[in-house]
Amino acid sequence: MVSGQSEQCDCRCIHQERVEAAREHALPTRENEQLATLFKAMGDPNRLRILWALDCEEMCVCDLAQFVGVSESAVSHQLRQLRQLQLVANRRAGPVLYYHLVDKQISTLIRLAFDHYRQEI
Repeated sequence: MVSGQSEQCDCRCIHQERVEAAREHALPTRENEQLATLFKAMGDPNRLRILWALDCEEMCVCDLAQFVGVSESAVSHQLRQLRQLQLVANRRAGPVLYYHLVDKQISTLIRLAFDHYRQEI
């Protein structure tokens, strides 16, 4: 927004055809809520750091806690949320539980957002 510009039109007018087109294009309510939850999960700086780290390679809770700079308990809590959202999964190798991104689409989504941010700077 240019300084001094309003966020609203100077007159009130409804372009019904545009409203209808937006309604036809809109996500179903449930999918819209799921997508908002996904972005909310990625909106937490520590969860985003965890996802970014897991984009490189799988890591255990101990490694992620050291990387993020928080307790293992805090990382476990974040991983539980990410797992419930089906963003990460884990595998056990003996006593160690390794976490990884569920698929490359998550990586792509994060990188697209990062590329968008970099273009804005």
